[in-house]
Amino acid sequence: MHDVEVIEDPAAAAVALDPVRARLLAALTEPASAAALAARLGLTRQKVHYHLRALETHGLVEPAGSRQWGGLTERLFTATAASYLVSPAALGEAGQSAIEPDRLSAAYQLAVAGRTVREVAGLVRRAARAEQPLPTLTLDTEIAFGSARDRAAFTEDLTALVAGLVSRYHDEAAPGARTHRLVVTAHPKPAAPVEE
Repeated sequence: MHDVEVIEDPAAAAVALDPVRARLLAALTEPASAAALAARLGLTRQKVHYHLRALETHGLVEPAGSRQWGGLTERLFTATAASYLVSPAALGEAGQSAIEPDRLSAAYQLAVAGRTVREVAGLVRRAARAEQPLPTLTLDTEIAFGSARDRAAFTEDLTALVAGLVSRYHDEAAPGARTHRLVVTAHPKPAAPVEE
């Protein structure tokens, strides 16, 4: 089971976004049979079978063995990942951003985040096929600014520091040089989970 799987196929995204199927995916972090899932989720076994077939067809669940129960043999299933993300690529051209770069724009931040999901998902697949590790770096922290003036000063200092580091280490002429994308974002931390 992967930690995270990025869904890029529109049909697979539609299947995963169905509310019943999303509940099944969440319940399948450990192997379970259709009968066990039906009892746990308050659904009929036939309905669970129907939805499991759709999830399996799109590679979102996979067989995880079988077990004898009474006189029957039950197939066990498990989700292919602990969690899923839907890539903007699942929307085709509508998922491609044409937003102009603007470092203070929330829309641009979302466009960059979408691009990151698309690019890293593709790199993960390529690295897995090559059986190679993917060199990544993620920094995630929180900072509480005392004022808007402090936030602006921090932005200026961070911009200068990043520009200095980039100028010190950027060497596209070096033999075997590999360009990396660096994205730094900041947004207010929600006080509670953001509801749609």
